[in-house]
Amino acid sequence: MIRNYLGFARGVSGQRLAREAFSQASLFGASFSLLRSATGLCRKQERLVVSISDGTEVSGQAVILATGASYRRLGVPELEALTGAGVFYGAATTEAPAMRGREVYVVGGANSAGQAALYLSKYASCVTLLVRGGSLKKGMSDYLVREIEETVNVRVRLESRVTGGGGSGRLERLTIGDVSSGSTETVPASALFVLIGAEPRTGWLPAEIERGEKGFVATGGDLTRERGSPGCWPLERPPLLLETSMPGVFAAGDVRYRSVKRVASAVGEGSIAIQQVHDYLGRI
Repeated sequence: MIRNYLGFARGVSGQRLAREAFSQASLFGASFSLLRSATGLCRKQERLVVSISDGTEVSGQAVILATGASYRRLGVPELEALTGAGVFYGAATTEAPAMRGREVYVVGGANSAGQAALYLSKYASCVTLLVRGGSLKKGMSDYLVREIEETVNVRVRLESRVTGGGGSGRLERLTIGDVSSGSTETVPASALFVLIGAEPRTGWLPAEIERGEKGFVATGGDLTRERGSPGCWPLERPPLLLETSMPGVFAAGDVRYRSVKRVASAVGEGSIAIQQVHDYLGRI
């Protein structure tokens, strides 16, 4: 549940927001290529060409990268085998009703993990939030910290990480390690929800597009400051705010280096990117 997006006082689910956005874009005449993904990007004869996974190509004078990011994996082999069978990555909206009366665990220390823990607490008998750091306040909004502290069936274990687990076809137990002491404890568990950050979907992009820390796409001033490699911006004019190191290609939202990683920010960046595309097209 997203509770920090303007206009939704009681919150809005990501699924609902995405559905409404799809409908609105359709009404404005946008076309969609569903169940396919972009596999490459290059410039051919002054046009930008995007390769599609079905073997087709689309071309244009400008491209906006808004591919977002995917959930980072936990990296515990025995739990990877139980993905979808008690181990879940991302928000708990669809699985939450099935957790009624069960003891579940959430891994993560940012807003998404806190929101998932609170949502699950409406169904589960007990929700344990496992946080690697020593404080919730470092990565979580104050209002979420307060709600978690006030929710009786949500408990927090700081300086904790998941080191193992297993079950017969479905998650039955977790091994939790103490970050400070190195000691471990095996506990029964019905479900584990993993929300430990995200990795950008940028593996398909050419080397020509400069990326910053952890693979997020660098834009604007980051192409000419310390994060940009020498000569990564090829033109005499400075790059536009959301323009990548490939002129005419822009990035908006979570895929962008130094982005805020909030829905409102991504929507705002999308609007700015459209404006800058018009600016770019007026220059060529």
